[in-house]
Amino acid sequence: MTNDLFTFSIKSVAFDEDYRPADNTRITTNFANLARGESRQDNLRNTLRMIDNRFNSLAHWDNPNGDRYALELKIISAEMNIASGGKNDAFPLIEILQTTIIDKKTNERIDGIVGNNFSSYVRDYDFSVVLLEHLKDHPHSTPEGFGDLHGKLFKHFLNSSAYRDNFSKQPVICLSVSSSKTYHRTGNAHPVLGIEYQNDEYSSTDEYFAKMGMKVRYFMPPNSVAPYAFYHIGDLLGDYSNLELISTISTMETFQKIYRPEIYNANSAAAEQYRPSLKYQDFSLTRIVYDREERSRLAVEQGQFAQERFIKPYRALLDQWSADFAL
Repeated sequence: MTNDLFTFSIKSVAFDEDYRPADNTRITTNFANLARGESRQDNLRNTLRMIDNRFNSLAHWDNPNGDRYALELKIISAEMNIASGGKNDAFPLIEILQTTIIDKKTNERIDGIVGNNFSSYVRDYDFSVVLLEHLKDHPHSTPEGFGDLHGKLFKHFLNSSAYRDNFSKQPVICLSVSSSKTYHRTGNAHPVLGIEYQNDEYSSTDEYFAKMGMKVRYFMPPNSVAPYAFYHIGDLLGDYSNLELISTISTMETFQKIYRPEIYNANSAAAEQYRPSLKYQDFSLTRIVYDREERSRLAVEQGQFAQERFIKPYRALLDQWSADFAL
């Protein structure tokens, strides 16, 4: 069986103050949640201002007024085209963010990092359908082969001509650390990524991303209050420039301050041993409106959508393809 069964097409849309989610976008996608309702334009404008301000605070060299740089963001949607039974079907597989750095001093446009945020219908299916069902009878384990199909689909996307023709480097995904694990400060520090932390065992998210071929390192950037998980494929510190890394930090720190203010907008910084908690009370809210409860509910609905539209109709095909997939 060849990989011709599954090919990819890439669409992009600017994430700016005029952004409106497409009809088929995952509405649990964090940036889509911000772009709805009465506050949508204020939300977007304030989010983008926060990103630019944070970028300039980290890229402070040769930047005396703190306004040299701006970031442009694009939402990248990877649609998987399925050739089966003489017909073609398309399924929205993954959404990620691409950053472009605008240097207003030199009028340069500099490629940032692709990845940053990570949104996936199949991940919703795995965590909100498969895992929830499994935990009813097996409360302290994950199902056999959990995340295998998703990991192989992601690797197939990265190896596709669609990805290689559009992006020159591997993605970096920046997510919250897990509230089920304790993180320990190490003696390692990076000028941009900041203080490195480690944990004693992987979280379920770490294990899930490992099946996508991604390693993880945890860093707390300068003037941040908690570490972030940076999922990457090659050498996180060697493969990307400081400006590229700053593009990811400034973007994802802004989103996490909005989504998880208890952790990332706390009023005190993480100690040497750190256990994140969403029950923490000493934090500040941003001015940006975000409905976290709705997002949790929609994750289940969208996992069920993936089950009905993708997993069930193509299960035999997916099982065969997955069995033949060369890692």
